Amino acid sequence: MKKRTLGFWEIWNMSFGFLGIQMGFALQNANVSRIFQTLGAEIDDIPILWVAAPLTGLIVQPIIGYLSDKTWHSRLGRRRPYFLIGAIFASLALFVMPNSPVLWVAAGMLWILDASINVSMEPFRAFVGDNLPEEQRTRGFAMQSFFIGIGAYVASKLPLMLTYFGVANTAPEGIIPDSVKYSFYIGGVAFFLAVLWTVIKSKEYTPEEMKIFEEQEKEFKPVRESFSEEWYQKNGKSHLNKGLLILAVGLISSYLVYTYDLKKDLYVLTLGLITFGGIALIISGYLQTHKTRNGFVNIVNDFQMMPKVMKQLAWVQFFSWFSLFSMWIYATAAVTEHIYQTTDTTSIAYNTGANQVGEMFANYNIIAAAVAFLLPLLAKATSRKFTHFLALVAGGLGMMSLYFITNPTTFTMEWLPMIGVGIAWASILSVPYAMLSGALPASKMGYYMGVFNFFIVIPQLVAASILGFLVSKFFNNEPIYALLIGGCSMILAGILSLMVNDKVNTIKHD
Repeated sequence: MKKRTLGFWEIWNMSFGFLGIQMGFALQNANVSRIFQTLGAEIDDIPILWVAAPLTGLIVQPIIGYLSDKTWHSRLGRRRPYFLIGAIFASLALFVMPNSPVLWVAAGMLWILDASINVSMEPFRAFVGDNLPEEQRTRGFAMQSFFIGIGAYVASKLPLMLTYFGVANTAPEGIIPDSVKYSFYIGGVAFFLAVLWTVIKSKEYTPEEMKIFEEQEKEFKPVRESFSEEWYQKNGKSHLNKGLLILAVGLISSYLVYTYDLKKDLYVLTLGLITFGGIALIISGYLQTHKTRNGFVNIVNDFQMMPKVMKQLAWVQFFSWFSLFSMWIYATAAVTEHIYQTTDTTSIAYNTGANQVGEMFANYNIIAAAVAFLLPLLAKATSRKFTHFLALVAGGLGMMSLYFITNPTTFTMEWLPMIGVGIAWASILSVPYAMLSGALPASKMGYYMGVFNFFIVIPQLVAASILGFLVSKFFNNEPIYALLIGGCSMILAGILSLMVNDKVNTIKHD
C-alpha cells in the first residue's frame, strides 16, 4: 500500500487555505504597528508589543502539532479541525482589532490573532507530509509558497487599493482609518472562506492507513516510548546541568543589561534564556522521578531526539530567518537614511522612501509566487539542497545590494534587489519543509513541524534583541549595516544547506 499520487487541482485545493492565512499574517505585519501608534504607543514601546507574535508561535505551534497528531474526527479528520477552529477565531480577531478602543485591547487582540493564525497554519505543513508521497512534497510545499506570495501581495496592497477607490485613509486622532478597517474585514472573510474551501475539498488518510505508511518507511527510527532506569537518571542529570547553566547565563546577562544600562531589547534574549533554563530544571525533576506520562515531558523528550536532518536544517533556518527579520525591522530606516539621506519622518524624501519599502515588500512576495513552481523543476534537475543554496545566496546578495544603490528608481529600488529576496522567500517557505518531511514519522509529523517553528521564532527574537545593540555599538547607528549583516547571514544559511543530508536527493521529484 502506498500514498496516492495527487493531481494538480487536488494539491491546489489542499493548499488553498494558505491564501487566507497569509492574508491574515500580511495584514497583521503591515498594519499592527500603525494601529498601535494610532492608539498612543510610543516608538520605543512597539518592539515589546510585537514580541507577542513570535512568542505566541513558539508556544502554540508545537502544542497544536502534538494535539493534531493524536486527533481523529470521523468527518473532519486529523488536521482539518484545527484549520477550521483557527480560521473562525482569526477571522473574528481581524474584525475586532481595527475597532480596538484603547492600546491594551489592540495588544490583547494581537495575541489572540497570532495564536489563532498559528492554530490554523501549523497543521497545514503536516498536511502536506500526511497526504503526499515523498516525490510530490516539493511540489506541495511550493504550492503553499505560491499562495503565501499571492496572499501577502494582495493583503499588503489592500489599504492602497481601497484608498484609490475613495475609502478614507485618514481619521481623527485615536481612530483607525476606514481603509485599514475595511482591509481587515476583507481579510477576515477571505481567511475563513479560503480555509473552509480546503476543509471541504480535501480528504485525509485514516490513522490505520497512516500507521501502515509509517511502517513502510524504514529510514526513520521511531522515538522510543519506554526507557531504562539508566536513561532516566542520565537524561535527568543532563537536563539539570543544562538548565542550571542556561539559567545562570540568563541571570548574569540580565544583571549586566541592568547594571550597564544597555538597550532594553536585550531583555527579550536574557529572559528567554531564564525561561528555557527553568523548563530544563522542571523536566529534570520529572525524569528523575519517572513522572513522564504527560504531554509536556513527551514534547521535550521528542525534541531531544529529533532526526539528524532536522538538526542540520535548524541552523539553515536560524540564519535564514535572522536575515529576514533584520530586513523587516530595518528596511525602512535603512532606505530612508542611507539612500534618501533623511531621518525626518515629516519630509517628502522620508515618506517617498518609506512608500518604496512597502512596494519592495509587496514585490518580493509576488516574485515568490511567480517562481514557486520553478523550484521543484530545479530540484529535480539538481537537488533540493543545491536549489536552496542558490536561492539563499540570491536573497543575500539582493539584500546587500541596497547598500550600493545611489539612483533610487522604481526598478533599482523596488524590483532589482527584491528579485533575489523573492527567490529566497519562495525557497524558505517550501524546500526546507520538503527536505524535513521525509525524515519524520507519520505519527509525529504535526509535532515536529511545530517544533521546526522554533528555528523560525528563536532567530527573530535574537534579531530583535541584538541587532539594535550591534548597530548602535559597532556601526554608528547606521541601519543599513543591519541589512548587510542580514545578507551575510542568508548567504551563510545557503552554505549550511549544502551540508544537509537530504536522503531523497536521488529520488525523482514530481
